[in-house]
Amino acid sequence: MPTAEAPFRRIANDIAAKIKSGELKPGDRLPSTRELAESYGVHMNTAYRAMSLLHDRELITGQPGRGTYVAEPPA
Repeated sequence: MPTAEAPFRRIANDIAAKIKSGELKPGDRLPSTRELAESYGVHMNTAYRAMSLLHDRELITGQPGRGTYVAEPPA
């Protein structure tokens, strides 16, 4: 029996698809964790896990005190 995709993976995959399609470009600012949680209807911890997964995939980068941005593609 197939299981549903975990919410944090669904959010991460959605944002990754927007990055890969060009809808989100390198240097674009992403919503805050709180804004993501509200827009997807999930707990802040779930949104944080999604952002962590995107960071691990090197698709986003955080700038303390400034926000989270789409990373430059690897050279």
